[in-house]
Amino acid sequence: MTIRLPIRLGPVRRFTRNLLCPVDFLGRPLLLKYTRNATEAREEIRGHARLARHYRVPALHTHLRVPGGHLLAYERLPGGTDQGLLLDLLNADEPSSDLHAYMDRLTTAYREVILATAWPTDPAHIVRKLYWDRAAHSGRLDTYYAGKDFLTAEGLIDVPVSRLDTYALSINGRRHQLDWAATLRWLRAHFATAEPVWAALTQGDPTDVNLAHPLAWFDYDTAGMNSIPGEFANFLWYASALGGWLVPTYNPAAFADHPATFAHVPANTPEIRRAAVNYTTSTIHIDYTPRLSAPRRTAVTAYWNQLVRPVSDRLWPGSDLANLLRPYLAMRILGVYNLADLTAEDRLVLLARLAEAMSPAFDPITYFCPLESPCPAP
Repeated sequence: MTIRLPIRLGPVRRFTRNLLCPVDFLGRPLLLKYTRNATEAREEIRGHARLARHYRVPALHTHLRVPGGHLLAYERLPGGTDQGLLLDLLNADEPSSDLHAYMDRLTTAYREVILATAWPTDPAHIVRKLYWDRAAHSGRLDTYYAGKDFLTAEGLIDVPVSRLDTYALSINGRRHQLDWAATLRWLRAHFATAEPVWAALTQGDPTDVNLAHPLAWFDYDTAGMNSIPGEFANFLWYASALGGWLVPTYNPAAFADHPATFAHVPANTPEIRRAAVNYTTSTIHIDYTPRLSAPRRTAVTAYWNQLVRPVSDRLWPGSDLANLLRPYLAMRILGVYNLADLTAEDRLVLLARLAEAMSPAFDPITYFCPLESPCPAP
């Protein structure tokens, strides 16, 4: 006689500080999430409830206090190896009809909810985790960079970041400046103001691993009233830099169930062609080739044309989107990974990207969708 156990556990996966485990319990597919942080668990539960009124999310069946943390049991959506996420539609050589249809659904859902819930909001009453908290005293900017100095790119550009302001930066033939200390001060000051921010109800961290296929939203500890420019900068930077290049490079364990990601990292990794210092003219020369795979380019283009532009036209007619996006983009560049921990080549590219973002000539369209492979005309 065969005895069938009422519970069957799948492999445990670690995502940042949390653990995820698929479970079949009495024939019901569940996804268990274990978190040690009680505050994040409460935010996750509240965020799920907020989001469920406007977006498709898996059901939260129960949440329990357990030794050392909290356990949340979610409905498990269909998926598998290289299946079930927006990521899997991006892990291809060419954009598919499924990707085009997905981006249509995604941008339509966001456009409707954002425009229905958008409101100028006191920064004290919006989700602060990804931007305000990281810029605040003892946040990530302080933890990573306060009182510290490091080389721009050891072996390539042996100039401390603290002295970049004494050099002109020639990046792909265009002149830029980057004052490291002033940039950090500006970010801290920007996110310390009490000026109202246009916010709307969103998931807050719209990465290609937090968006399911078919369309649904995962991960809710940043769900709620989020800055709309911050939402835009988050998706655009993740789709064009983090998701295809930096995260699989520095956190490969997160892609254990989506191994096709690694085959596409070269198609999304910038290549440094020149890195040199001319001490006579005090000029640092950085030439790099941006790379973005065709599916990721398609996703970024659709997101910009079908969500960013129409929402911006409604909320900020005539405004400069570069100025709206700049502080959030700079925080995503500096506040996800500590630049000092990256390889010299990756750090150099990110410092170049930071200088380009801080430039008065910053153009989000060409920035997020590099000219090596032009975006379709809007």
